[in-house]
Amino acid sequence: MVMWSVGDVTVTKVLEMEVHWPFKSLLPGADDLIPGVDWLQPDFVTDEGRMKLSIHALVVESQGLTIIVDTCCGNSKERPGAKAFADLDTSFLKDLASAGFHPDDIDIVMSTHLHVDHVGWNTQLVDGEWIPTFPNAKYLFVKEEFDYWQNEPQDYGPVFDDSVRPIIEAGLAEMVSDTHQLTSDVCLESTSGHTPGHVSVCIESVGERALITGDMTHHPIQFVHPDLASSADWRQDLSSATRKDAYERWSDGRLVIGTHFAGRTAGFIVKDGESYRFDVA
Repeated sequence: MVMWSVGDVTVTKVLEMEVHWPFKSLLPGADDLIPGVDWLQPDFVTDEGRMKLSIHALVVESQGLTIIVDTCCGNSKERPGAKAFADLDTSFLKDLASAGFHPDDIDIVMSTHLHVDHVGWNTQLVDGEWIPTFPNAKYLFVKEEFDYWQNEPQDYGPVFDDSVRPIIEAGLAEMVSDTHQLTSDVCLESTSGHTPGHVSVCIESVGERALITGDMTHHPIQFVHPDLASSADWRQDLSSATRKDAYERWSDGRLVIGTHFAGRTAGFIVKDGESYRFDVA
């Protein structure tokens, strides 16, 4: 468990799993860019040159509310197009409880986007039925993102049907804009490109600032090469433009917490010549 304080706001990382993949599986062309970027180790690249990718939830405590940002992959889910995420049996809920967060105590579930590894624990399988994992929470979906995926099949499997639709049917969903204010310290920022309605989560409290990336950046090598787009991006041209714009704004000293960054997970975007580096906190 890793925790950060941002003014009066606390952010806690709860890990579901870490995978080590060839860069070409997600960031084609990255293998040729890794050599010489020494600061990527040990947190973000293995000794063998493989990508370290963490799949975790981030629990944000702000003004009496407990908010979970992205809910990983989930257990027992059919994922024919994503074998690494299929039929899992992880200890995520136990680990969440060990971190001090019982599912009944979650007030808000916020999805940066609706991909397979960000909405899985929205639901759990009980007696053959997908039911909300966080029964007392409001599940916030950005309307543009929701509208796109309810009519667009995912290659990974029935993600919408087992992890989103049951939330709608239970009456727990709320559609929000891509600039929605969750508390006076926590709001959304549009970072479209990876998906149509993708958002990042901004935190500002008592003069301190932080940012949860979502998948607008999968791996810190993209700070060095913002044009390096993911094979999972909906529109690579837009995702690259979003990164260039965001990195310039976010290199203002705020803490940046990567939704898929392994190891220490958080740090600072620092201007480095014509590009950027990531100084781990």
